[in-house]
Amino acid sequence: MTNIKDLNLEDEIVPLFNYTYNDFSKEFLIHILTHPLSSKDEIINRQLVLKSFIANHNILSNYSYSRLDLLEVHAFLAYSNKEVFTKGLKLKFFLSETIRHQTSRKYIQTILLFHRLNSYYFKRIETRLFPENYKSELQSLNEFFNSFNLNHYEKLIQDQKFKASHVIELATLIFQKAKQGEFEIFWKRFFSFEANLSLSIGITKQKLSFPTMSETSFSLHDFFHPLLNNSVKNSFSTNQNVILLTGPNMSGKSTFLKAVSLCIYLGHIGVGIPASKGEMPFFNSISVLINLNDNILSGYSHFMTEVLNLKSVVVQAAGKSKCFAVFDEIFRGTNIEDAVEISTTTIKGLSSFKNSIFFISTHLHQLKQLEEVISGKVDTLYLDCELKGKMPLFNYQLKKGWSDLKVGQILFESEGLNSMLSVRRE
Repeated sequence: MTNIKDLNLEDEIVPLFNYTYNDFSKEFLIHILTHPLSSKDEIINRQLVLKSFIANHNILSNYSYSRLDLLEVHAFLAYSNKEVFTKGLKLKFFLSETIRHQTSRKYIQTILLFHRLNSYYFKRIETRLFPENYKSELQSLNEFFNSFNLNHYEKLIQDQKFKASHVIELATLIFQKAKQGEFEIFWKRFFSFEANLSLSIGITKQKLSFPTMSETSFSLHDFFHPLLNNSVKNSFSTNQNVILLTGPNMSGKSTFLKAVSLCIYLGHIGVGIPASKGEMPFFNSISVLINLNDNILSGYSHFMTEVLNLKSVVVQAAGKSKCFAVFDEIFRGTNIEDAVEISTTTIKGLSSFKNSIFFISTHLHQLKQLEEVISGKVDTLYLDCELKGKMPLFNYQLKKGWSDLKVGQILFESEGLNSMLSVRRE
């Protein structure tokens, strides 16, 4: 189970990694970014693939081609199974200069594009750096390019010796490849290659790091939210499976939870995370519940939405899944007495699922008296805020412990609302 809509992947995270040259490659990129991998081995393998792309930076740093050329070649080859030269077409080809020019241009465009891609990039890539399964993908791409005898035809084109007979040779070759489904396989590999290249560029530009996948350890060092300019970096490690986060309004709790969740999620699709170093277990289920709203269409209130989301996570955890879940301002949709009581039950219950990790932010200061909190069975973190005079100074620094600071009344007063709303008596 994955419930990560609150991470706004397509609007906020995909742009961090999108350095693709066409919509086809972008579709592959989006698929990678929206589908967590199903095992630790798959994660490690993708990490190795992306590390190998980064290691080939000197070769791939100037990767480029004419986007229009690629779109036209892609469209041309999609219909190439219909373009074998019959006797009638050959006659038109030889008798009509216009048809001969238009047809030749398509094949020249294809040869020149493939020659550029192959000679500048694919045949220069150090395939030895890649894991075996992806090395075979690259070798297949090279074999595909080599089957066109690109150097031969490119030289004929440059020497202006590319003739009608060469067009017919290529037409026959391309028709056979189309019949055998080679182009469909090639484009899939090619666009997948570009998606991985795009990811590696994003990882480098965003200065992300690859986390270590462990059995139980969970720590993040100098992690941050990648969308924030001059984002404050924090670090933590925990040996507990329930972490309570406190701090006054505007201290950055939701941003902190999103940053942690992004590290977990990106780690589970095998890409770099916004941290200098990270270690995390593999989770079968990831749920990030931050921006909950009333579900008007189904008639559920905010509180009922919270209850159903919690139930979904508990069902997964009780079914022996290793869950990672975030609950921001848990049970804020009900009155404080109910919230304290059911939050207590929730924290005690979740702490029994030792294979899972749960982050819970709260304003319920009564939870500080829980036996699990006092004994350290539940870990507690808070985002610091200092008072400078009568004004809060938010520094967004993470600390161990519990925050009792309340700034609501201070901010209310700072805006003059106490005096504005006071009843004047004559």
